[in-house]
Amino acid sequence: MAQTIFRTATRADVPAILDLLTNDDIARARDAAAHGGPAVPEEVDAACWAAFEAIDADPRNELIVADEAGAVVGTCQLTFIPSLSRRGAERMTIEAVRVRADLRGRGVGRAMMRWSLDRARERGCGLAQLTTDKRRTDAHRFYADLGFEASHEGFKLTL
Repeated sequence: MAQTIFRTATRADVPAILDLLTNDDIARARDAAAHGGPAVPEEVDAACWAAFEAIDADPRNELIVADEAGAVVGTCQLTFIPSLSRRGAERMTIEAVRVRADLRGRGVGRAMMRWSLDRARERGCGLAQLTTDKRRTDAHRFYADLGFEASHEGFKLTL
């Protein structure tokens, strides 16, 4: 296995990140329901570029990539949220965790999650949280193996 480094995503990484985010049946079904089909790059549509620029400019958001020899093989987004609960401790939300399909089971995702949790500790976070689709049973086992507990029921409303 090539050495994996974790770094902040650049603009050049966006197409590879979008490929990771849309490369499974659940994501494709979600895109079809929301947009009538997969997101079509017009060299990656304007909404995605605007989202990247907003994430990149926000000190409370970090778009992370797992990089092996210059290739993006994984991604996640870290959002740091100040809170009055838990005695004012900041919390980190981990979203959009993906590893390239042909590399799953080789430790890339585990290393990326450990790196992300270390990042939360560096910032003084008191809690790391995430949500995962109920249909992603492999992901549920993965997160439980990392020490996450299914402690809450989540709700979403598409607007």
